[in-house]
Amino acid sequence: MMNLDDAHKRAVADWVARGQKLAEIQTRLADELGVRLTYMEVRMLVDDLKLTPKDVDPPKTIDVSGTAVAGSAAPKEAGDEGEDTEEPGPENEMAPGGARGVSVKVDQIARPGAIVSGSVTFSDGKGADWYLDQMGRLGLSPKEQGYKPSAADLQVFQMQLQNELAKLGF
Repeated sequence: MMNLDDAHKRAVADWVARGQKLAEIQTRLADELGVRLTYMEVRMLVDDLKLTPKDVDPPKTIDVSGTAVAGSAAPKEAGDEGEDTEEPGPENEMAPGGARGVSVKVDQIARPGAIVSGSVTFSDGKGADWYLDQMGRLGLSPKEQGYKPSAADLQVFQMQLQNELAKLGF
């Protein structure tokens, strides 16, 4: 698990218990312990340690189909239309890939240094490029600097990506 010793793991567990966000943990790992990890690697580390970060905002609960559960998303205002809305089109319409608001695309030709790559559009309309390198590490590069998708969107993205890669035999 990412070659961290027990002291590093205890430090991460302590930071999570104190309510620090993943980005803060990533920064502290680099600054205080000299361990440089991507945001996604920190996310997987916390998951591997069976820790649950305390979010300031309550997380959106999603059901098996990937749609937001009622009451977990902001209510839609009357006359509120446009691309940035949480729910696309008619009621219960699913976005490509099977989940409302998150869509994953796989490139025909992978970017250099990647086994497979593509793009994702999250429920808020913001996008990112993703890639899987030769070591099996997932990288995510937001198109807007500093953008971080919600935990629910990341979970849906990972499920959809897994399904798309399974179709391709990965």
